Amino acid sequence: MHNNRKNVGVVIPAYNEEACIGSTIRALKDIPYIHEILVVDDGSSDNTAEIAKQEGARLLKLGKNYGKGYAVMWGIQSVSCPIILLLDADLGESAGEAVKLIRPIHEGRADVTIARFAGNLPGKGFGLVKGLARLGVRMLTGKDFKAVLSGQRGFRREVVEPEFFRYKGFGIEFGMTVDLLKRGVKICEVDVQMTHSATGMDWPGMVHRARQFRDIMMVLLRKVWGRVAARGGYEHS
Repeated sequence: MHNNRKNVGVVIPAYNEEACIGSTIRALKDIPYIHEILVVDDGSSDNTAEIAKQEGARLLKLGKNYGKGYAVMWGIQSVSCPIILLLDADLGESAGEAVKLIRPIHEGRADVTIARFAGNLPGKGFGLVKGLARLGVRMLTGKDFKAVLSGQRGFRREVVEPEFFRYKGFGIEFGMTVDLLKRGVKICEVDVQMTHSATGMDWPGMVHRARQFRDIMMVLLRKVWGRVAARGGYEHS
């Protein structure tokens, strides 16, 4: 059923995204379902916050760079709409594709939507991090999802749990996906024509991937250990 209600709140964690944040917000303002756009400035040293305010977004400015997980936590807790969109700041004009994440929720076909980017982004690297995330989800839930690490997601507020907020840094998408699947929440991957800045093959890019791998591995190990302990697989000598 078509739904014209403006009942969607958008949360955008942002760190030094002055080059893209303006066009991202403008594209989102063209989506009729969106009631509120909240930019969580995670300690940026550039003009991200000023541009976000100029474009009409609500701003939540953190005192320092706490990391993506912390920014997402504060953002989700700061919007009250029944549907929440979590989006990256560097989508630019392609942020308009986020409408595709809203429709399956409005129509009752999904509780959560995850954007699956069409084609391959340039500079996507070795796929080690993505492979680890997919393997972890399959091992812990028996489900196979391609876009486990996608930061572009839609949620019905009822499925958001406080446990999501314990994940740090880049482990939040992986941990959140596992938790939702284990609870039987209906998740739908949606093909989109979004684009954003790909992580390069230079030293900063390699450091970024290493941090992603570390954060995901920490969540995976904690969940595997928790499952073993719950099954009584650990015996004290």
